[in-house]
Formats: sequence, C-alpha cells, structure tokens
Amino acid sequence: MKVLYLQTFPLYGSGSGTYARYLAREISKHHDVAMIVPDNRPLTNSNVKIYPIKMPFHVSFTGHPEWKDGKLYKNISPREIYAIYKRFMDTTVDAVEDFKPNIIHVHHAFPFSWIARFIKNTYLIPYVITVHGSELPTAQKDKRYLALTMDALRRARRIIPNSYYTRDWMIKIFGDEYKKQIRVIPGGVDIKKFRKINSNEIDEMFGTKNKKVIVFSGKLTPYKGVKYLVKAAKKIKGEILILGDGQERKNLEQITKDENIKNVKFIGHLGSDTEFLVKFYSRADVFVAPSIWDEPLGLVILEAMSCNTPVVVTRKGGIPLAVKDGQNGFFIKPRNSNDIADKVNKLLENDDLRKKMSIKAREIAEKKFSWKLISQKFENIYQKFAYFE
Repeated sequence: MKVLYLQTFPLYGSGSGTYARYLAREISKHHDVAMIVPDNRPLTNSNVKIYPIKMPFHVSFTGHPEWKDGKLYKNISPREIYAIYKRFMDTTVDAVEDFKPNIIHVHHAFPFSWIARFIKNTYLIPYVITVHGSELPTAQKDKRYLALTMDALRRARRIIPNSYYTRDWMIKIFGDEYKKQIRVIPGGVDIKKFRKINSNEIDEMFGTKNKKVIVFSGKLTPYKGVKYLVKAAKKIKGEILILGDGQERKNLEQITKDENIKNVKFIGHLGSDTEFLVKFYSRADVFVAPSIWDEPLGLVILEAMSCNTPVVVTRKGGIPLAVKDGQNGFFIKPRNSNDIADKVNKLLENDDLRKKMSIKAREIAEKKFSWKLISQKFENIYQKFAYFE
C-alpha cells in the first residue's frame, strides 16, 4: 500500500510537524510512504520520500518558530490564499503522478484538504483528514475558509480529530453532519527515543547542578500562557528553562528584566535536535504547560511524560486525555501564577511524590500513547479505504 501525507508546516517546530513525522516513519515500516511538506530535511531512519513545497511566502495558523517572517492565515489576502492554493495544488498533482498513492492522509482541516478533494474527484484516490485543532480558531473567526473546508470534510472517508475536545470544537464550527465519519485518535510519542537518559550536559551548560529544574517546551505565543510561568518564577524554588521561540519571547524577556527575575533562562528553538530535547526532559524535575487556550493535546506533554517527568498543566482542551490529576501530574488554573508556583513547589519539595508521579507518567505514555499503538489505528483505516486499480 502507498500512503501520501499532505503536511502544511515544517517537520520540526510544531505539534503537527512532530505528529506527521513520527506517524509517517512508523507507517513506513510496513508500507510505501511519501510526504508533501514545506521542508527538505529527510526523515531519519525511514524510507519516506519527501516532496518539498516551495512556499510562495510563509504562513501559519498561530505562528511558527522556523518562519520568522511568517504571516497568519487570518491576515492574508484572497490573492495570497490563491497563491498558497495554487502552489499546494501544483506540488500535489506532480507528487500524485509520480508516487501513485492508494490513499492520502491530510494534516489539518485546511487548506490541503481542498487539494485532496480535487485529487479524489480526478484521480479517484480517497483521503482522510486529521484535525489538529490549531486551525480551528482561524476557521472560527474567518469565514473565507469555511465553504471549501466543509465540502472537503464532507468528501473525506474519515475525519480524525486528535482529542474529544477537538472533535466537539470542530463540530461546533462546521456542523454535526460529519459525526459518522469521525474517529478520535490522539497523537503519540516515540517511547524508545523519549526515555530518561543521562542529562549531566544540561547541568554543565546551564549551571543547574544540584538545583531543581523546571522545563517548558513549545512555541512562544500568547496562547501558551508562558508569561504566567515567568511571573510565578520568583516563588518557584528552582531554575526554569524555557525551550522554544516565537512572537512572545521579547515580551517574556522584558518581564524578567522589569521584575528582576533571575531564575529563568531562555534556551531558544532546538530545531531538529531531538536528542538534546530528551536531555532537557530527562533533567527536568517538573514539566510545565500553562496553556490558556484549548490545547488540542500537547505532544510535548507526552514527550515529557515518556521521559519520566511529572507535569503541571492546565485542564484545557484535550490535555486530560494524558494527564490524571494527582497521578502523573497536577492541573492548574489558567492565567494563575500563584497556582503554578504552588503546584510546582509541591512536587519539588516532595521527592517521594515526584518519583511516584514520574513512574506513572512513563507508564501512561507506554500503555496509551506509543506510536506503535497509534499508527496501527491509522493503518486499519488506510487498509479499509485505500483505492487499488
């Protein structure tokens, strides 16, 4: 079977990029796989064929750390929407002619779904769509994206939200006519790669030896709520390492300067260096994700859990799929720095509790979110709907 993935963003720097990368790699162990993506980096340890898109300009839903000059879909003109559509269409038609897939898997409800709809009508190749959630605020606010997306959803063989929250949110925006097509499948984590390893290098580089360490990883956008972690820093009894980049970084750095906060370090975007990221997760005593929006799932939370790190997170969106309050972490109130400090310190001050939660975090990651388990669910769908001449 030949599976073609249509991915809207680079392979690194976003949750959907991580999702697309690991799913394609896992499926490629048993099938021929190709991916259309605005990235020319090969997928290591796989035979995935990459068809790179040369973007007419960079554009995303909420920002992307590798696209410093990026625009937002909600702000681009109709002419610019057409430029994206045309480039995606041209690249996809060329790839379909060359690769001849049996099924197409689209990441995000739009705009690649519009292209998949055309391919289905003209080449008779069926498609499924994963709704990641980050596209939904744009669809909710900008009616220009509704009609084409609704028709593309209607013609998909399966629509696959990454959480039950994403499912409900999608139905609220596009309507309930798609319910029979929907199957919820969360993202996963590479439990072999994301595991607790020696992290002495982190101590040497950032001066954290014999100190408690708190880590955040993700895009630095207002949605992620990192400013509430930064404002909690003075009350937190440890060093806070913030991994990632984005539009909010300057504001966060200004807060540390204005409030004379000394225990926050901005590490920046790690790019494709997954091993370095695993060292940060392994070194962390606590991982914090203080999102203020309805996070579809949060793959970084799964990655941290897989590295035996307890998590402190908001009860937003799909996060409760992975986090059980008091078992592998704690829930915090959104926009509440005091609650962040209280919950983080509770873990930092109780070694037995932290150890117990770290074991449970890994256990949940292994039993519910390994990519081997997740990919099998997708493979079953592909085999059911793939088209063979």
